[in-house]
Amino acid sequence: MQQKNYNNILVINLMHIGDLMLVTPVLRTLRTNYPKARLTLLADKKLADLVVYNKHLDNCLLLDKKGEDNHPLAFLRFMRRVRRERFDLVINLHRNERASALAAFSGAKRIVGYAKPLFSIFFDKVMENKKAVKHQIHSHFDVLRDAVGIRRIDDGGLEMWLPEEAERSAAALWQKSFAEDRKVIALNIGASWKTKRWLDGFFAETADHFIERGYGIAFFGGPMDEELVTACRAKMRHGASAELQVFTGRVRLAELAALLKRCALFITTDSGPMHVGVAMNVPIVTMFGSSPVPGFYPYDAKDVLIKTPEDCHPCGKHECPKTGEDHMGCMKHIPVSVVLHYAEELLRLYGDKIGRIPPHEGQYECRVVDLADTSARPAPTA
Repeated sequence: MQQKNYNNILVINLMHIGDLMLVTPVLRTLRTNYPKARLTLLADKKLADLVVYNKHLDNCLLLDKKGEDNHPLAFLRFMRRVRRERFDLVINLHRNERASALAAFSGAKRIVGYAKPLFSIFFDKVMENKKAVKHQIHSHFDVLRDAVGIRRIDDGGLEMWLPEEAERSAAALWQKSFAEDRKVIALNIGASWKTKRWLDGFFAETADHFIERGYGIAFFGGPMDEELVTACRAKMRHGASAELQVFTGRVRLAELAALLKRCALFITTDSGPMHVGVAMNVPIVTMFGSSPVPGFYPYDAKDVLIKTPEDCHPCGKHECPKTGEDHMGCMKHIPVSVVLHYAEELLRLYGDKIGRIPPHEGQYECRVVDLADTSARPAPTA
């Protein structure tokens, strides 16, 4: 289709941290193609830190999904608020009932994107989310091409701007936590699904390995991950070390990002913080069990994704249905030795460039180590 002129554009994504980060290349592309348009993002209020400082946006509409907007009358009031904005283009990038309803009843001249069947009749063009076969960002770009008519994709990778206040508070916290010359490894052990979590004992062994080699360890994550971190530290030899700091559940998202920028390496599950780490240009090693690799790999060429050898990958299930020794086999069979091998490799390449790694512009497909391919496994060390 031919690209039309739009002056007032709304993008909707009410999903989680990582999903919202994967919308940032869309915002950049829209700004490039519509430099004079008013561009608004509708997102979850609790994730405001991720987007309110985005330089491509003119405005954010923030829905308090689990707070004041979480009942029918409040949602109707919010819907009327969206209608009063008189958008001429709405792009829905979240296929659930709430986001679909907000798009369907927005009153916009053109409504496109992902939609639940109940609301698809109100869309001018419904697109399939192809995250099972291509990266989520590329599926979003399909919406821009096929439903909006955009031909010039401006992919600058994941982007996040931080307020000066978050930078200052993170710098002060870092100074209190680590020696000036200490290189620090970031660990994120939580994830929204249990099947995305590498074993806490494996994380404990990894943390001990780096402490014994003179590195600091920083645990990240949200309040829901605090018990996981406590369990992990209990399994460590050096769980009480002064070189280990726990930021889990203790910093807001902007501060988390500012702290990650100071780390030499980030070892993480498939999670929201992983995508924040990508935006902060931190080298990443991640472990994928139930998650589809094409859809959500870390969007940077320098990063390493270790894929489980299990035949059931990617199940996409939140709970593992297997029992006994086979329970969570996808994560049990990603060995610590393999993770350490690639972590050490990235430290050799980037460990002396903390905060100074040049961006891999245009190179966003990470390296995938498929453990089902025995030739991909690193040789054991003597």
